[in-house]
Amino acid sequence: MTARPPMVLASASPRRRELLAAAGLDFLVRPADVDESPVVGEEPMAQALRLAKAKALAVASGHPDSLILSADTVVVLNGKIYGKPRSLSEAKGVLKALQGHSHEVVTAYCLIAGDGRPPLSRATVSKVAFRPLTDREIDLYLEKGESLDKAGAYAIQGHGLGLIQEVEGSLTNVMGLPLSDVLAALEELQGPPPA
Repeated sequence: MTARPPMVLASASPRRRELLAAAGLDFLVRPADVDESPVVGEEPMAQALRLAKAKALAVASGHPDSLILSADTVVVLNGKIYGKPRSLSEAKGVLKALQGHSHEVVTAYCLIAGDGRPPLSRATVSKVAFRPLTDREIDLYLEKGESLDKAGAYAIQGHGLGLIQEVEGSLTNVMGLPLSDVLAALEELQGPPPA
C-alpha cells in the first residue's frame, strides 16, 4: 500500500491545530488568504461550505500532491450570522444577543485529496445554549481577551465555557472542527492507514 500524502491544514486557527494534533495527525499549516465577505441572501450553511471550499482550493494550488483540509465556522441565531467581532463593543453586542438563548454553530470542512477527485465538502451543526448573563458577567468575560478572533465572540474551550448552559451535538464542532466527522471523512477518502 502506498503512503498517505502529506496533510496540509488551510487554517490559522490554533484550536484546529490542537484538535488535529490531539488526534495524532501529522500536518503542515498553510493558512488560506481568501475574501470571507458574506454574500447577500446566502444561508449560513451555504456560506460556511463556500468559504471552506474556497480556502481549500486556495491552498491546494500550491500543494498539488497533498491532502488539504480547511474549515469555516459560523454562529447563527434566528437566521443571523455572527462572525468574528471587529471590536470589543461589537463582541459585547454579540454576547448580549446570544445570552439566554440557544444558537447554532455550523462548521463546514473541505478535503481535497490531491489525486484528481472532486473536493469533499460537508458541514456539522451543534446547538449551544447560553445561560442568562448580566452586563457585568459579559464585561468580565470580555476582559479575558478571548472574543476577537472567534465566531460568536466566545471560546468554549476557554473561559467561555462558563457562559454555556448546554451543548447538543459535537463539542469539537463548537471549537471549530468536528473532529470525529473529519476523521471519518479522512478514512473515507484515504482508506485505512498503511500497515
